[in-house]
Amino acid sequence: MISPAMSTQELFVAAARKCLSAGRKSLSVPQSLDLAVQVLAVDLGLKPALLYDSNSAGADQVQQYLSSLQSSQLVSKSLVTLDLNGNTLIVNTLTARSNVEQLFHDNNVAVIDVCHKLEKPCIADSLGGETKSMIQDLLLLLRGLEQLKEAEKPHYVGEKSDEWNLCTVFGLLLGFPVTYWFNQTKSFENCLSMTPLTVTTASATWQTDSAAHRCCLYSFSFPADLLKTVQSNLEHWRLRLQERFKQQNVLKDLTFGQSTVTLPSVCL
Repeated sequence: MISPAMSTQELFVAAARKCLSAGRKSLSVPQSLDLAVQVLAVDLGLKPALLYDSNSAGADQVQQYLSSLQSSQLVSKSLVTLDLNGNTLIVNTLTARSNVEQLFHDNNVAVIDVCHKLEKPCIADSLGGETKSMIQDLLLLLRGLEQLKEAEKPHYVGEKSDEWNLCTVFGLLLGFPVTYWFNQTKSFENCLSMTPLTVTTASATWQTDSAAHRCCLYSFSFPADLLKTVQSNLEHWRLRLQERFKQQNVLKDLTFGQSTVTLPSVCL
């Protein structure tokens, strides 16, 4: 039973621990707070969506969690749960749709071709017909989701998404200024092995009367030797996030970070 005397953070933790158990194991308090900050960031329009990966809870459980938050008026009723080929997302439909439209109309996203036959990753000069078709289908989906009023069930994307490059779609839905692409009809392998990757992060603090919790809102990578090429995309993303951050007072202390990693294999 959730008590009205609980603090806001305690309400978020209680909802997560009640709804998002996997087997007999519930989310820990730190995991629950990380998830809470991510959901708040989506609700505030600081990010278009979050990909649920806290544990193996399914879309129905994530929907129960979201409905619990909405009934307690902790987040708005405009957020929806999306099941995309077994991957669960919580989506701010308005932010996601406008973000995808702006990214492509204004060319503010860098699509990086990482097909396994390439010697090294490169910027895709132009989007192929299949990719453009995928983006149009994604926009139609998001516009349809905007019409939903307080969805009580997850929205399951149909068979059309079986043909989508989910790596590219997730980059778009999560609001990254760079996203990877590969020809999945040829191979799911990529050419990122032992390629130095620059990992960019954005973090913020959720300060309430009871406690403060710091959380990473964004984390994405791109090949380090493409930094100059994608610099304008990164700068546009950073400025937009800073501007949106100023328009809310729930999360504080936005900071950006960069590091470089080199891995023997990269799974996308």
